[in-house]
Amino acid sequence: MYPSATLSRRVRTAAIATAAVAGLALVPAGAVMAAPAAGCDARTNNTYEKLLGCVTVDGVLEHEQALQAIADANGDTRAAGTTGYTESVDYVVETLEAAGWNVELDPFDFTYVPPPILEQVAPIAAEYESAVFTGTGYGDITANVVPVDIVLAPPRDPVTSGCEDSDFAGFPVGSIALIQRGTCEFGVKAINAQEAGASAVIIFNQGNTELRSGLLTGTLFGVNQTPLSIPVVGASFADGAALAQPGSRAHVVVSSPESRPQVNVIAELPGQNDDNVVMAGAHLDSVQAGPGINDNGSGSSALLEIAQQISKLKPENTIRFAWWGAEESGLLGSRAYVTDQVTAGTLDEVALYLNFDMVASPNYIFMVYDGDESGWDAPAGVPIPEGSIQIEDLFESYYTWAGVPYDDAQFSGRSDYQAFIQNGVPAGGLFTGAEVVKTPQQAAIWGGTAGAQYDPCYHLACDDIDNLALDALDVNSDAIAAAVLTYAYSTETVNGVVGKKVPGNFAFPAPAGPEGTVNLPSGGGLAPDHGHEHDDAD
Repeated sequence: MYPSATLSRRVRTAAIATAAVAGLALVPAGAVMAAPAAGCDARTNNTYEKLLGCVTVDGVLEHEQALQAIADANGDTRAAGTTGYTESVDYVVETLEAAGWNVELDPFDFTYVPPPILEQVAPIAAEYESAVFTGTGYGDITANVVPVDIVLAPPRDPVTSGCEDSDFAGFPVGSIALIQRGTCEFGVKAINAQEAGASAVIIFNQGNTELRSGLLTGTLFGVNQTPLSIPVVGASFADGAALAQPGSRAHVVVSSPESRPQVNVIAELPGQNDDNVVMAGAHLDSVQAGPGINDNGSGSSALLEIAQQISKLKPENTIRFAWWGAEESGLLGSRAYVTDQVTAGTLDEVALYLNFDMVASPNYIFMVYDGDESGWDAPAGVPIPEGSIQIEDLFESYYTWAGVPYDDAQFSGRSDYQAFIQNGVPAGGLFTGAEVVKTPQQAAIWGGTAGAQYDPCYHLACDDIDNLALDALDVNSDAIAAAVLTYAYSTETVNGVVGKKVPGNFAFPAPAGPEGTVNLPSGGGLAPDHGHEHDDAD
């Protein structure tokens, strides 16, 4: 929640639409939805005043609740390859078609890997959260668990578990090897276990720091280039310690992957200039572990609400919205789409791409993709196409007008804008944080809890309808709407294509500047968006 001074400043700057900015009070999940501004269903929202008056957090929350209901009916997930994702696609398509958009399903190949099973069957019965390692073998194994040179007592550093052939001296053939993270590559540990006769491998986290205590996953490739023939799964330090007790016996299942082609949802509102396309997108899929209501129901629902409220617009430039599939599996949907556009020679029509991945984190700070690298250097090899700085400036100008402090998110390319920037399309977006811990300095600016993650439920089962900061969702939905409307009329600042001014004779102020709380030597900054790469080593 905002400090009261921020709230009053936002109200004080309500120069366009009082309805759009007058209140940011949290709305309890499940509350009766407030009616939108009068006339929204019938009018053309072609000014900032009209559009921001009609884009409401209640409208966004209706879509979030629909996605939660879909997850509830489908094993608490909306991951790609599951019925939860298919029903999410159906909901988006039905909503868009009812609003009058042109909608297409964009198919792409997808290999579905079912979640693994990790159960302890003796001396206690317990079910543990787990994940597969890239390069694993497959199978259904029940066997005794044999710890391999593990270190449970602090400080647990260094740990060389499974790194040497000698660690497996006397290892009972057919047993499940319990190996701890540390020192050498995961693949080396797993290959050593397989060669010693293990029927499966459980690699659990090291436990020497907080960041090395949670559920572990990664790749077995590196020095090793060959997939294993036995199942290899991950576990947290605590679960590994439980599995290490004398007399332990476990059940491990890693099922074979299967081909399950998936789809992106692509919706278009034709403009006068169909050779200058303004794109905005959000990934629709969740992780397998949960319903994904912040990650990324928040971005998906905000775009749906905006799509409904601009459906009668006659834009100068064509507007194209995308709900991407399999982002959580490696940006697969957006990559496939861009590849197809490049092959067809149509990507040059895309003037810019706006990305919205996690815009309502419960312990948020407001961040804009850092196109000018004022807070972060982009990682080596990540391009920042010309025009991206101007997109950053527009979002910063909106926050400045709204009286909202903001900061930089690294322009890392680790979400669905990656394929666009790699092919020269200017990009930008908003982000409210994932697994990184909020600093006291940030808590003083944005409120919330210092020492807690921006999103404590990031990639977990608790990322549900209660895992939203509705005040942040309100602000960011308006910011997204303002940017879409701006570029619907003109992308001149980004790619030089002259359009028209948004009706209403309004101009946003110059950016006030970021708060400067990221990328600090103290470690108080924001890590890159959220990675899809996995470690191959200790």
